[in-house]
Amino acid sequence: MTAAGGVSDGTATAPAPRQAQVRWALMFGNFVIGCGIMVVPGTLNDLARSLQVSVAVAGQLFAVGAATVCFGAPLLAGWVAAFDRRRLLAVALLGYAAGHALCAAMPSYATLLPIRALTMLGAAVFTPQAAAAVGFMSLPEHRGRAITFIFLGWSMASVLGLPLSAWLGDNFGWRFAFVAVAGIALAAAIWVYAVMPDGVRPAALSLAAWKQAFSSPLLMAIVGVTFLAGAGQFTLFSYFTPYFRDVLHASTVESSLLLVWFGAFGLIGNVVLTRVIDRVGSHVAGTAMVCFMAITFIAWPFVGGVLATSLALVPWAFGCFSGQSAQQARLSTVAPALAPALMALNTSAIYLGQAAGGSSGGWLIAHVGYGALSGAGLAWLIVAIAVSVWATLAAMRQGR
Repeated sequence: MTAAGGVSDGTATAPAPRQAQVRWALMFGNFVIGCGIMVVPGTLNDLARSLQVSVAVAGQLFAVGAATVCFGAPLLAGWVAAFDRRRLLAVALLGYAAGHALCAAMPSYATLLPIRALTMLGAAVFTPQAAAAVGFMSLPEHRGRAITFIFLGWSMASVLGLPLSAWLGDNFGWRFAFVAVAGIALAAAIWVYAVMPDGVRPAALSLAAWKQAFSSPLLMAIVGVTFLAGAGQFTLFSYFTPYFRDVLHASTVESSLLLVWFGAFGLIGNVVLTRVIDRVGSHVAGTAMVCFMAITFIAWPFVGGVLATSLALVPWAFGCFSGQSAQQARLSTVAPALAPALMALNTSAIYLGQAAGGSSGGWLIAHVGYGALSGAGLAWLIVAIAVSVWATLAAMRQGR
């Protein structure tokens, strides 16, 4: 037995009511992390105007923050391995709160950029360690559902955080939106600290375990799917608000409603996934979610206007955040003993994909225009589908 009530397979159990409280708190923590990610694309119009830079340059705030999490997640995973997760997760959220408050006070783009990068270290710690912790606390047969449940927070961030930050940016300015993220991050830190039990410490990974993770073609293929899908999506997603304004000529209200619409179907997708993933299997679910996303990118060049765009967004939204959840569950199912490392690597891949997509999208806007975004995104997603199918077949052959 561990200090947290562990059993022989390395799983720490807790009374059902306490586990439910922990899952809700960690889900809210992921909601806050998602809101902090979305606050840049949501306020991109005001950021560019206020800081007197182009939309493409302002969008690099998103790419830089994503790159910080990409490299920070696996590097920090080893350093924080011995920390009690109750304190670690609360401190990560406190740092996230302080960082967003400090970002709001920055007078220029040059000063905002490094502070934004440092702020995202909180996301680099929280997201993978929350997933590893809830997986550690769950029985193996419930692990997939537990992990996908806490990632509902990401879907909720797209339902509420993205459109709300866009509305706040248009009406009160980007600084107010950043302060709002700081406030809810503080609330999340208090909640997580209040309900997490002491003694949750997933096993620290040795150098040999890291080598095992990196040397597995199957595991690296699954992580690769996360990167490729993220790059495809964020080629376009990073520039939603200026796209709606400049291409669709949508009003502020119409843009906000499109973001709410996207987020609502993202939430629906994650709820559905949470209910079916343990039945259909995480490999099938992960592949299906990437296919849903690709449908939208195929249709995108042929739609115009707010109504047609809203319909085209549905399959993408359905697969977007549920795809991330499926990937986390997929890795935890294949190699539960390596979960802390794999959660960190997968989080790294999420943000590396966001950085690649945001950067390439900015370059395309500056040199080609908005029309090239969907084609570039689709190319990433086609490769993601091919790799995901290979990983699914490989896992079936290995009985995993």
